[in-house]
Amino acid sequence: MMASSSREEPCTSPIVADATSMVSMEAEMVVATGRDRCHELKDMLNRADPSTMVVVMASGNQTSTLKPRSPVMDPRLLAAACSGSFQDLETLLNGDDHQASSERTIGSSMMHRASGDEEAFLRESLLDAVTIGGNTLLHVIATNGDREDFLNKATFIHMKAKNLLFVQNNRGDTPLHCAARAGNSQMVSLLIDLTKGQDNNVSRVKALLETENKLKETALHEAVRSGNNDMVKLFLEEDPQLASFPKDGTSPLYLAILLLKKITAETLYESSRGVISYSGPNGQNALHAAVLRDKGTYLTKMLLAWNNDLTVQHDNNGSTPLHLAASARVLWGKQQQSICLLLLKANPDALYQPDNNGSFPTHVAASVDDTYAINAFLRESPSCAGLC
Repeated sequence: MMASSSREEPCTSPIVADATSMVSMEAEMVVATGRDRCHELKDMLNRADPSTMVVVMASGNQTSTLKPRSPVMDPRLLAAACSGSFQDLETLLNGDDHQASSERTIGSSMMHRASGDEEAFLRESLLDAVTIGGNTLLHVIATNGDREDFLNKATFIHMKAKNLLFVQNNRGDTPLHCAARAGNSQMVSLLIDLTKGQDNNVSRVKALLETENKLKETALHEAVRSGNNDMVKLFLEEDPQLASFPKDGTSPLYLAILLLKKITAETLYESSRGVISYSGPNGQNALHAAVLRDKGTYLTKMLLAWNNDLTVQHDNNGSTPLHLAASARVLWGKQQQSICLLLLKANPDALYQPDNNGSFPTHVAASVDDTYAINAFLRESPSCAGLC
């Protein structure tokens, strides 16, 4: 804060006065370096003379740097990427329509040629442009088609801007995420080949495949959702460790079990060569999902054969898979007894593992009036009826 007192002398003219005779100033500069010094500024204001002129200068300890916004994609370019022909896109990007593009209003700004370098102009004004969702041209093309025409478009774009393969949109998705989500297996294969390049850069492909979006999902998650088993195999052939991502969160295997995709789950396990994650959200594992979603016992048996330790693991509420199985009478009824028996056979001690509220599986079964589960528990261990 700057405090200054001014004393005016009478002026000989209402319009012109000598600057040195009109005003004399005494000033003191005070800088507040944090919130704890705000009271000092207030005290100075309270003590100031009524005629004091006060100038307040706000200062912060942090400075923010605004990230420059990418230009909005030209509507003609978006149309050519979505539904136009390869020739339409090539015409726009090869400069046959440069003059019209450079004079075209995009948003509130004009596209101007940054320099005489034609390639630099193309990158800045066209290839760096994005949609409202942050999608680049390559995102758009990867999403919208799998035919030869779209494959040619993707190859053409990659020749002009190789960096677009790794650009993430507002959701954190790369073009590979988008292609996998759309089930475009030919496009997925092409994007992987383009990433390898002529030097067969395997590490670069691995980096792309393991890129996670804001949901902590890789493109493999999208392949699992789309139900394209060939695509799942392709991803794991390129990176056998991909089924272990993310390190904390919903794994591809958990997702496959949740969606009842048995063949996909088997492919994930067999192709991962033992390097696979069973984790799910909220501390759950794939067996938690299986006991709630399995309409038979196939998924449960399969997971128990792969990893018996899943029966011991509890979620964020302290619930083991047996807790969830005991609570699922409203979903599957009597068949849930079979799943409970499978879990007990794999780990009899699970009957004596409480959740965060202190409830044992017997309590959970009693709370939903599941007499089938209770009978199974009592046959396994009669003493569980006395647990408090």
